Amino acid sequence: MTLVLGIDSSTQSTKAVLVDADDGTVVEQRSAPHPQGTEVDPRAWTEALAQAAGPLLPRASAVAVAGQQHGMVALDEPGDPVRPALLWNDTRSAASARQLVEEWGGPQACAELVGSVLVASFTVTKLRWLRDHEPEAARRTHRVLLPHDHLSQHLAAPGTAPFTDRGDASGTGYFSTVDDRWRPDLAAAALGREVALPRIAGPGEAAAETAAGQVVGAGTGDNGGGGRGPGRRPGAVRRSVGASGVAPGRVGEPVLDGSGLVTGFADATGGFLPLAVTLNAARVLDLQARLLGVDHNELAALALTAPPGSHGTTLLPYYGGERTPDRPHAVGTWTGLTTTTDRADLARAAFEALACSLADTVDALTARTGTRGGAPGRLLLVGGATRSPALQQVLPAVLGREVELPEPGEYVALGAARQAAWALAGTPDPPAWPATGTRTLSAEPTPQVREPYGRLRERTAEW
Repeated sequence: MTLVLGIDSSTQSTKAVLVDADDGTVVEQRSAPHPQGTEVDPRAWTEALAQAAGPLLPRASAVAVAGQQHGMVALDEPGDPVRPALLWNDTRSAASARQLVEEWGGPQACAELVGSVLVASFTVTKLRWLRDHEPEAARRTHRVLLPHDHLSQHLAAPGTAPFTDRGDASGTGYFSTVDDRWRPDLAAAALGREVALPRIAGPGEAAAETAAGQVVGAGTGDNGGGGRGPGRRPGAVRRSVGASGVAPGRVGEPVLDGSGLVTGFADATGGFLPLAVTLNAARVLDLQARLLGVDHNELAALALTAPPGSHGTTLLPYYGGERTPDRPHAVGTWTGLTTTTDRADLARAAFEALACSLADTVDALTARTGTRGGAPGRLLLVGGATRSPALQQVLPAVLGREVELPEPGEYVALGAARQAAWALAGTPDPPAWPATGTRTLSAEPTPQVREPYGRLRERTAEW
């Protein structure tokens, strides 16, 4: 049996899966946590990599990494971090994003230049923030990598030049999705000096080797990795509910959305991956469980005892700012609380808020990609929060449509493993691993939930 290793380095942890290269069967998996916060010393990721993947790597013939997108890993000339990495969900560069969009000619011009309208998540905005707020660190910055690039280079044999893939590169803000190439001039203009960028490897390329001679795939961002897992195919939107909420589609041509609701990323397999993202997803439920003093199972059970609409209680869950819509300084907002509001109403309102926020991203993606892949016959639901029985009931009701729930699995890590198998095989296309079993979730539609949520969202637009 030939084994390959897929690694998911997410915001919260590193997950590693050792997989049969022929059919995608998981042989063993391990994980290790990451530090909390929106800035992290990237050496913490390599330590987590050693814990999670280190014991599995000697058994693998190939390895690839799918990592959290956008993060800025700024390195000096010897290759040491000049400061902790700024993560995708760090919104301190919101003003820098607005400044760059204006410099580039406005939202539509920005989308045509790099595929997306910049928000604080994009790496290029963090470079501008570094220039303006930490000029000494900016002066020392010689190279900029993304989190998955940093880990791929760590796995590769010493002396290997850094590399990335077009999928993750398209989330930086200095890669042209139309021209399929870096725009180093944009990175230099943001940082105030020229900066080295990694080589862009092909989707199925054997980009490097480890010191032991194992193949290292190009890797990609977590969204591209999740879209590469077993059974992923065009014609469906995959709604991922983890630390963030992500609705990606797959199309054959660039999507250049000047509204900024849909980001026009490149796909890790050669196409394009437009997606809409929320900053607040599973953590909405984490916070609500803490506030009510219950665990997640108790939160779900409590929520299901309240009726749809939570007796008029509505939450806008923008606790950490928001990306879709672009409100980096927003806060969570509750309305409809009365003297009869109870714990069950508060629990259900959190699930309904999460479902409404997810529905907003699906609507945005569908409206802006039309029949090119964004108006699917199937909606797949993946991510750790989808195991909640309350979300499984509330989400199809809020969406007003059936949802397919695949078996639980580490789909981002599996997507990375599939890329590793592709690089090892050297074939034109990735291996055709079979899909896992799914079940269909349905519920009576609850438009009475989305209507007050939508009103609250619009009322608070200028808050």
